[in-house]
Amino acid sequence: MTFLKSMIAGALAFGLAAGANVMGAAADEFIVVQSTTSTQNSGLLDEILPKFQDKTGIEVRVVAVGTGQALKNAANGDGDVLLVHAKPSEEKFIADGNGVERFDVMYNDFVIVGPKNDPAGIKGMTDAPAAMAKIASSGALFASRGDDSGTHKKEKALWKMASVNPDEASGTWYRETGSGMGATLNAAAGMGAYTMSDRATWLAFQNKADLAVLTQGDDRLFNQYGVILVNPEKHPSVKAEAGQTFIDWLTGPEGQKGIASFQVNGEQLFFPNATSSVSN
Repeated sequence: MTFLKSMIAGALAFGLAAGANVMGAAADEFIVVQSTTSTQNSGLLDEILPKFQDKTGIEVRVVAVGTGQALKNAANGDGDVLLVHAKPSEEKFIADGNGVERFDVMYNDFVIVGPKNDPAGIKGMTDAPAAMAKIASSGALFASRGDDSGTHKKEKALWKMASVNPDEASGTWYRETGSGMGATLNAAAGMGAYTMSDRATWLAFQNKADLAVLTQGDDRLFNQYGVILVNPEKHPSVKAEAGQTFIDWLTGPEGQKGIASFQVNGEQLFFPNATSSVSN
């Protein structure tokens, strides 16, 4: 009887150890997502990623940088998935062989914010390039991210539409922070300067000080986010299966519902618009 009990105890111990090993392996599965800062700073990823991990057992480790840097990192194979907001650059990323396929995920918009006393007189304008031109002509301070992020790329496009070259004013009324959106908003608040922000980061930003949204509603301020699997043929270290699982979830019903339900102070920050990546 003692021998039988020993065998049973040994079998149970082996089973528990094996189960622990399986659970440990599942717990160790993770992917790296190179992401724009707005998805992190807004709190969206903190809200939805635990739901994905609970469902799949896959941990998502986020590298939150400007879109330009995220694209460079992913092109170097430093990540499995790319989640950014600069569609022309994303399409080039794929054309260069760095990504497999791009999928729309969600959208919001950009806003031009500035001091409430509005020295450039842009309050209520819905023509974003015209508002930028007025800021330039007034000589009022403008804080630019200056970091090749998706927001910075959009800002540069608006300056071009306004026929303004802000680089010529660098260090005078045009101040480049070389920082993320939160730090740039802090700088704008401290200087009493205008800046451009994605709406999600603006709504989640706590230190608004004397800043307010002054120009919005221009279709040219539309802000689309996309997701791409980094090409495993170019970078064999890419966890293609787990990465695609994340993309399928993010663009599928559960991920899209999570995006739609995320709010800050009762306001929805992102609007899902994915066509699911899962083949029918």
